Amino acid sequence: MTDKLAALPDAVAAAAFRRLVRHLRHRTDAQNVDLMGLSGFCRNCLSDWIEEAGGLSKAEARETIYGMPQAEWKARYQSEATPEQLARMEESLKRNEGRDAAQEDALDEALDESFPASDPPAMTEPGRG
Repeated sequence: MTDKLAALPDAVAAAAFRRLVRHLRHRTDAQNVDLMGLSGFCRNCLSDWIEEAGGLSKAEARETIYGMPQAEWKARYQSEATPEQLARMEESLKRNEGRDAAQEDALDEALDESFPASDPPAMTEPGRG
């Protein structure tokens, strides 16, 4: 059976990704430690994936996800993590270790095939519009 995610057009995937990022920018109450505790990934993970896939610096990738420099976001919105939040995050991260090398290779291959993203020429070629 074909993986429907692999068949998803790049433009649709990019639109969904942008919506996810905008949602996370809006939900500043959702702390990274909570995201990690529930899902095993957070805003920093997304920015790391962008950094790896797109050749951006860490600071550029973080600003892309946060919508502002990360230090500014942290000063405005990040609260001190509680011991309970940290424990939940650690437990959640252990579940990420279950991925095997084949799954990681498939994810990396999908990233390689989809970047650069299928943005319209106006976004990738200045002056075109």
